[in-house]
Order: sequence, then structure tokens, then C-alpha cells
Amino acid sequence: MNFQQLRAVRETTRSGFNLTEVASVLHTSQPAISRQIRELEDELGIEIFVRAGKRLTRLTPPGEAILPLVERLLIDAENLKRAGQDFTARDVGPLSIAATHSQARYALPTVVRDFRKIYPRVTLNMHQGSPKQVAAMLIAGEADIGVATEALAHYPQLIALPCYRWTHSIIVPPGHELLNGPGPITLAQLGRYPIITYEPGYTGRAHIDDAFARQGLRPNIVLTAMDADVIKTYVELEMGVGIVASMAFDPERDRTLRALDARDLFEVNVTRLAIRRGAWLRGYVYDFIESFAPTLTRELVENALAETRERERLSDPAELEPAEPVVVG
Repeated sequence: MNFQQLRAVRETTRSGFNLTEVASVLHTSQPAISRQIRELEDELGIEIFVRAGKRLTRLTPPGEAILPLVERLLIDAENLKRAGQDFTARDVGPLSIAATHSQARYALPTVVRDFRKIYPRVTLNMHQGSPKQVAAMLIAGEADIGVATEALAHYPQLIALPCYRWTHSIIVPPGHELLNGPGPITLAQLGRYPIITYEPGYTGRAHIDDAFARQGLRPNIVLTAMDADVIKTYVELEMGVGIVASMAFDPERDRTLRALDARDLFEVNVTRLAIRRGAWLRGYVYDFIESFAPTLTRELVENALAETRERERLSDPAELEPAEPVVVG
């Protein structure tokens, strides 16, 4: 048994059993992948995949049982390598961050800038995607840290820690009649206008939908986007009223627009930082996390990881059942 065989099994499952894609990811040939899987199956005495001719179609029941063990072995191997690097090259290495557009554009830049001053030899890789894509990158080990408002807390493979709370703002052109109302804006008033806001699953969109639904209102959403800058562009063209994260509006930068506080209309949102359960984090990763969210100290994050490892240990039958006594005689 070797790690290349384990990687072949893991990537085959991740790729939807497409061996051509697996070969590309692992920089080898399709016959080599097939051979590695067969060799592992022969050694274990089971078939890991169901086959239709030469094609792999799904995991067998034994394959489903061993896949978590394969994942754990590969994670532990990566953790072992990172642990060694933390002692031999403490301030050198990669840091991969996956984030939604709003977080990458508005919440992370100053943190990244300050981190680079302290760790100039750390290579930063920024990946952007939907909350689901951020979670998938973390689970696949393609990112060390994930930052998003929605979805991250829904994945059992991840530890999602709250960072900060934020609200929405209503964005309109100068002179818009919503700016001249006698009192606070109501959802009924807002619902009379065409609305431009985030796609479902992005940046607190669920709270926007829930607020209208609770009052029995159906907003006229004419355009959605994952990017607040895109939303603001179409508001400038007077296509509708925008609803964006408050952090996405800057009076100096957005001089052609005006913002109205919407904290009383929509629930407060919570941005979370997520890491993969069982991961080993380099020392500089803890520093980055605390720089982004000062409440997330190294001690707090380490305790969250330790609790996860303890739960995994207790769920292992070998840890729960006492060994049989050895009788010598």
C-alpha cells in the first residue's frame, strides 16, 4: 500500500469516476491509475469500485466504508509534512485562502497587506467562489482557510467560527425619492421598486428573501449578481434599487450613489471563517486568522481542532473497546 494508490482512490471519487480527469490531476496516465486501484484492491481483498466494463461507476459498500479512512490517512500525511515545515521553515510556505467576492474585495485586502509585511516569504493564493465552492475547496484540501457568510456552517467536515456581524444597505442614485421619505423605509415601500441584489446563496441573500416572505411580500427582483460592484453599476444606470452588504459601499469611492441603512429591515449577518476538521495549521496561518478576526486566537482555534480530534478518537471502535488480555503460560 502506498500514498499514490490512496490518492488514486480519493481523486477517482472526487472526479465522478472519470479516470482521464484523475490522471490529469495526479500527473500520470489512465492505465497507471487503473493499475494502482487494482493493486490496492488486491492487497485489501475487496473491490473498491463497481465496474461496467472498463469504466468505474460508483463505490462498492466496502469502498464506501474505507473511503473515510483513505481521506484520513492522506490528511494525516499532509499534516505530518506541514508539522515538519513549521519547525524547519517557520515563515516560508504557501497560504491558500478561499473567499466569496465580497470578502475578498472588501474584508480581506488590509489583512492581506499587513500579513505580507510580517511574512514576506509566504506565498498567498486567493481563490474566489460561491459559499458552496469555498466549502468544496476546503474539504478537498485546496484551501487552508475559507471565508464566507453563508453555507460554511452546514458542512460537518468543516469547523466554521464566527468572525464579525454586518448588515445590508439600500443603494440608490442621488435624488431618488427613497432619500426624501418622512420616516424610515419599510419593506412595503422598498417592494414597490425593481430590486437589484445578490444571487441566492450569496452575501446574506437568504435574510433578504426571508424578510419579504415574513410580511407576505414578493419583491420585484430584476437582476442578481454575486458581485456588489456589478450591482452598483446597474443601480447607477437607474435600472433599480440595490441591496448590498454595507461594507461594499464607500462614500468616497461611490460618489455617484447614496446609501440607506437597512439594518432594521433585514437580519444581521455573520461572516464565518472555516477550516477543515483534522487539519494541521502552520503557525503563520494562526497569525493570519487572528489578524482577520482578533477574537479567533490561536488558543481558541487549537481548542476547536482538538475537540474535533477527540471526537474522532472516541468514534474509533479501536479506542472504545479495551484490548483482550494477553495470557502467558
